[in-house]
Amino acid sequence: MTENTQQQTAATTELPTQYTPAEVEGPLYERWVERGYFEADEKSDKPPYTIVIPPPNVTGSLHLGHAFEHTLIDALTRRKRMQGYETLWQPGMDHAGIATQNVVERELAKEGKSRHDLGREAFVERVWKWKAESGGQISGQMRRLGDGVAWSRERFTMDEGLSQAVQTIFKKLYDDELIYRAERIINWCPRCLTAISDIEVEYQDDDGELVSIRYGEGDASIVVATTRAETMLGDTAVAVHPDDERYKHLVGTEIELPLTGRRIPVVADTHVDPEFGTGAVKVTPAHDPNDFEIGQRHSLPSIAVMDEHAVITVHGPFQGLDRLEARSAIVAALRADGRIVAEKRPYTHSVGHCSRCKTTIEPRLSMQWWVKVGPLAKAAGDAVRDGKVKIHPQEMEKRYFDWVDNLHDWCISRQLWWGHRIPVWYGPNGEVVCVGPDEQPPAGEGWYQDTDVLDTWFSSGLWPFSTLGWPEQTESLKKFYPNSVLVTGYDILFFWVARMMMFGLYAMDGTPPFHTIALHGMVRDQNGKKMSKSFGNVVNPLDWMDQYGSDAVRFTLANGANPGVDVPIGEDWVKASRNFANKIWNATRFALMNGATIEGELPPVEQLSATDRWILSRLNKTVAQVDALYEDYQFAKLSDALYHFAWDEVFDWYVELSKTTFFAGGEQAKVSGRVLGEVLDVMLRLLHPIVPFVTDALWTTLTGRESLVIAEWPADSGFRDDAAEAEIENLQQVVTEVRRFRADQGLQPGQKVPARLELDGTPLAAHEAAIRQLLRLQPEGEGFSATASLPVAGATVSLDLSGTIDVAAERKRLAKDLAAAEKEKAQAEGKLGNEAFLAKAPDNVVDKIKGRLAKADEDIARIQAQLERLPQA
Repeated sequence: MTENTQQQTAATTELPTQYTPAEVEGPLYERWVERGYFEADEKSDKPPYTIVIPPPNVTGSLHLGHAFEHTLIDALTRRKRMQGYETLWQPGMDHAGIATQNVVERELAKEGKSRHDLGREAFVERVWKWKAESGGQISGQMRRLGDGVAWSRERFTMDEGLSQAVQTIFKKLYDDELIYRAERIINWCPRCLTAISDIEVEYQDDDGELVSIRYGEGDASIVVATTRAETMLGDTAVAVHPDDERYKHLVGTEIELPLTGRRIPVVADTHVDPEFGTGAVKVTPAHDPNDFEIGQRHSLPSIAVMDEHAVITVHGPFQGLDRLEARSAIVAALRADGRIVAEKRPYTHSVGHCSRCKTTIEPRLSMQWWVKVGPLAKAAGDAVRDGKVKIHPQEMEKRYFDWVDNLHDWCISRQLWWGHRIPVWYGPNGEVVCVGPDEQPPAGEGWYQDTDVLDTWFSSGLWPFSTLGWPEQTESLKKFYPNSVLVTGYDILFFWVARMMMFGLYAMDGTPPFHTIALHGMVRDQNGKKMSKSFGNVVNPLDWMDQYGSDAVRFTLANGANPGVDVPIGEDWVKASRNFANKIWNATRFALMNGATIEGELPPVEQLSATDRWILSRLNKTVAQVDALYEDYQFAKLSDALYHFAWDEVFDWYVELSKTTFFAGGEQAKVSGRVLGEVLDVMLRLLHPIVPFVTDALWTTLTGRESLVIAEWPADSGFRDDAAEAEIENLQQVVTEVRRFRADQGLQPGQKVPARLELDGTPLAAHEAAIRQLLRLQPEGEGFSATASLPVAGATVSLDLSGTIDVAAERKRLAKDLAAAEKEKAQAEGKLGNEAFLAKAPDNVVDKIKGRLAKADEDIARIQAQLERLPQA
């Protein structure tokens, strides 16, 4: 036994006969972390590559959306690390104001307490205690997935440094008059008792009622329709379109508001659609955002009719009623007064609900803190228009511009206790003082701090630079800002990405937070349906990781990741990816057993067989293709390219074609062993960013080196051999065609058949041994009689099937199949030739029948060809 053979035998004994992800993944990941592979050095002279993690909620656990996004980010950062960049994948978590407060309040409720029983300071201490004991579960789950984040740099949006960043930018915005306090309409949750952002409002179709009410009397009356009759108590006008001839005589007059004794004006406003309903709308400035704008334009008073619990506060018979109770009572009173013109129940319409507690949102006039977004949004839009920041895919730019070009001022205050408290103090004589991080708040009798906290999106909007130490001018900030790329879902393009753009440009002197915004779609089930608990199709990725391995989950997700497009996923696809990981393991193990090695230089071209030159040419083309696809964020295409190269070209063709060489031994076997080692080395490097665990375990065994995580990314050597590629393509045509014929004749894959190969004068002559082995073809022998001849790719393969099949029985079977196909064709042609049928049938039915006809034609042609090839009985 040679030294090289001894080494290869030793290598394969290190690989179990079966790949068991659970035994490989955990210990391997801990080894990566212990060795510091994922840490980033701000003092390095390597070029930087930075991605920040979209911070998951501290209350959250890993769902498929996280797994999908993290797989893409991890693939990008692993590749760049291998390419020699100083790579930082910045980890951290969001304090998730409402969600976290709700979690702790539910715990208190089990003890029969509320946060008010504890008081603010004690409650916040209780939340910090909960975070220490139960928060951050997702961090451990990220390790399961293989996330290559710099754990030593993990941040939290409420940690000391990020809190200083929040206070700093609030003060700066306040001093620049870009933050102000005013009464505006906000989304109010009567259960959570706070304003919530647009992203925290979930819209769904609810069954309600549409009630048409007559305001005024006789010719001076107007009918308005509403789904929220209780808000009429706060109406301060009726609005019509200025060009609506039906109401021109009433504009400028006043009409009576039923049940209240008040008179309200009729105003003309272009917001009103004269074609919708009666062309007139009731205006309730304190309880509807559109009505608020109308009220501002016409200087209307705003009358709030509900408190923070959505209970009616207006004096009268409805005071103290919940909004839904009041709705029914008011409609009944209007009906008794003869004011109801029409009622429709059920009336299905879109209604906003709090995403946390599912309570119906109440638009409410409230004193809140706001960011004046005009100049900030313009800068965010211009950065993309000017090419400083690229959005990928480019067609998503329109959605971005539609948002930032029409952005309303941003409500940043929340009526919570958990979060960054607004750094503003009020004095006994009406003083208002905003306090910076290095300033002392005013002291003395009568001074108090604003009780609200900042919207979670305010702090996460600082994420690309606050995590690097801003406002301090740290070495990390200088090295890793701006970030290289942001990878996130298109669903938060507006809510998070736009805010980071605004704050980054503002705080960092016009430097945008990232060069590229790479948007991905949403994960859906295998039928393309949104995943929802109510649909019963939610999947816990950890269950799939337990069953099939993290690599299988990662590959499935990457293989569906087309830019900006939703990703369907099903368990069968994860199983297929598990099979791919097993294939990589088993094929590499076989290769190592048969002499695959990376020792020494590649042999010179003149020593390589056509098969060797073919696979090396295909290898370099694949490297170039994968590189181009990575630069275009085409994860699905690059995963597909790697899958087909590895499974089809390396394992199914090159390894199989090389078996005769390996079994024969000798110098050529050593040459092919070195080529196979090269191919496996590069292939495992290419696959590593997507499937890091199985590739690292195999590569370290193949090479004896430390880890793929810190290995070099392969480069295209430029080697091409089109002649060898054409030669092997001809060989593949021969093998594929004969295999198809064998299958058509009912031969078992392993069944041996005598055959004559006429290859003289073709490049395929050198491959006769490999062709015979792949096709299970025996030498002709005495008494050989060709019963079928297959001309293909310039060669002829003649087969003697006598004694291998019952020709008469086969003819009978094929004749039966042919009759069935001809009957199917006749039926399809009959329907398609029937004008009466075509006139009535839906297009999809007609298309289906056309498909049946095409399939029947294909079957007839195939069966007739099989019959022609059969020997005479």
